Amino acid sequence: MPTAYSRCFDPDGARYGIPTYPWRMAPNGYATRRQLRTRGLRPGGQPVAAQVLVINRREGSPRVAYLYRVDLAKPVRPMTSRKWGALALAMLARRTCPRCRITYSYCLSTRHGICGPCLAADDQRAA
Repeated sequence: MPTAYSRCFDPDGARYGIPTYPWRMAPNGYATRRQLRTRGLRPGGQPVAAQVLVINRREGSPRVAYLYRVDLAKPVRPMTSRKWGALALAMLARRTCPRCRITYSYCLSTRHGICGPCLAADDQRAA
C-alpha cells in the first residue's frame, strides 16, 4: 500500500479515534451526508461512524469526509406548505433590489446588494 493510503488506513480507530479509510475504500454500509441525501435519507442524530481521509500532496493537510451508517439513517422530512412558503419569500427577497424595489428574474449579487442600474447610478454620482 502506498504511503498516502497507509496514513489514511485505520479501520480500528487507534490513530484517529474513529475508523478511518482512504478515499474510495470505505466499506459498504457507510455514506456521507450528500450520499444519504441522494438516497432520500438523513443522519437522524446518529454520531459520526467513520471518516474518509484524502491527503493532498501539495498542501499536506488531509481533507476529511465524515461517514454515517446507512442502516441507522432516517428518511428525509417532507417539505410542508409553510416551509415552501418561507422558501419562496426568501427567494423573493434575494431577487428584489432594496433600493429601487424592482423584482428581477435572477438573484442579485451579494457583493453589492443592489441591482445593476442602481449600481451604475451610484458610480455616476461618485465620478
